[in-house]
Amino acid sequence: MDKTTNALNWFEIPATDISRAAKFYETIFGNKMDSMGEMMGMKMMSFPAEMGNGKVSGALVEGPSHKPSMDGAVIYLNANPSIDAVIGRIETAGGKMIMPKMQISPEIGYMAFFVDTEGNRVALHAQN
Repeated sequence: MDKTTNALNWFEIPATDISRAAKFYETIFGNKMDSMGEMMGMKMMSFPAEMGNGKVSGALVEGPSHKPSMDGAVIYLNANPSIDAVIGRIETAGGKMIMPKMQISPEIGYMAFFVDTEGNRVALHAQN
């Protein structure tokens, strides 16, 4: 992989109740998620993103091959411009903070971990 490609192309966050999961992520990020309909027996809701030009996006997925877990890979969702604003909405939206905001370094910014309404461990990253 060369430096012009992303290490991440697409992500999928498992859901057992896609409507509940979409409401949670819409609430904490203040964005509308779009239904992608059903593909290969899975219901999908996409995170807002500009596609193409190497931009990364992903979706919530409800289906037999996608099971929520605290033990799988960790994805870092973009919480810019303010990680504090996103963190402030997590528990009222039904999630749970499991690692508070901490600075990685002045150059890299901040991170935090939470559990979503489906039981997935997810991380946040932001410069501020």
